[in-house]
Amino acid sequence: MQIEDLDVEAIAFDAGIQVVYEDMTGCEATLVGVGNQAIATINPSKYLGRVRFSIAHELGHWKLHRGRSFRCRVDQVENNFASAGELEKEADTFASHLLMPRRMFNDAIQPFGRPNFKQLGDVAAAFQTSLTATALRLVGVDTLPVIIACYTQKGLRWHSGAKHVPRRWYLKQHVDEDSFAYDLLFSGKECRNLGKQSADTWFTNDDAGRYEVLEQCVPIRGDEVLVLLYLIDTK
Repeated sequence: MQIEDLDVEAIAFDAGIQVVYEDMTGCEATLVGVGNQAIATINPSKYLGRVRFSIAHELGHWKLHRGRSFRCRVDQVENNFASAGELEKEADTFASHLLMPRRMFNDAIQPFGRPNFKQLGDVAAAFQTSLTATALRLVGVDTLPVIIACYTQKGLRWHSGAKHVPRRWYLKQHVDEDSFAYDLLFSGKECRNLGKQSADTWFTNDDAGRYEVLEQCVPIRGDEVLVLLYLIDTK
């Protein structure tokens, strides 16, 4: 199967969901179901990736949380991730697995080694998903020692690390002045490639200064930056 064969609307239809499109305010998608049939109402968008993720997200609710109705703001995966709404996170995870199957995703990222945000953007374009959703899928497939985090000037908003990253690595609550993320947040200076940093720039554990990390960051919304961190030789 090829990436272009992932017709999420057809998959939803096969699961008993009729997809309709209607302009809405306050949410990007709703799901109402009775018995084995449901209607997913999707807010139209010029961004196909947003529409596809919305459909997959509602399909996740239908598969995992049947018997409930939902009004979802799925255009902002990072907002769901930062919230306490476990059902929304579960639906996002389902959507990520559906739209970026593990084997296909790993085949897409393998040529890059440790992909930077530009390369992750290319992968996102191929799968028709957002950069944030694609970066979180990189964490989820757990093939690299990678951490994704979101910071504002006020501090850490959310983060996610690959399962095999040692649990003793604790992120700082605020960006360090030596980090590229600090430069982006407070001076607007972008980092276009992965760059080396001492690990104690990002982590609080006592021995962090003995190690290095690779860091890159990009602005994502308002005053938020998305940070990509790879641990290097931290065993």
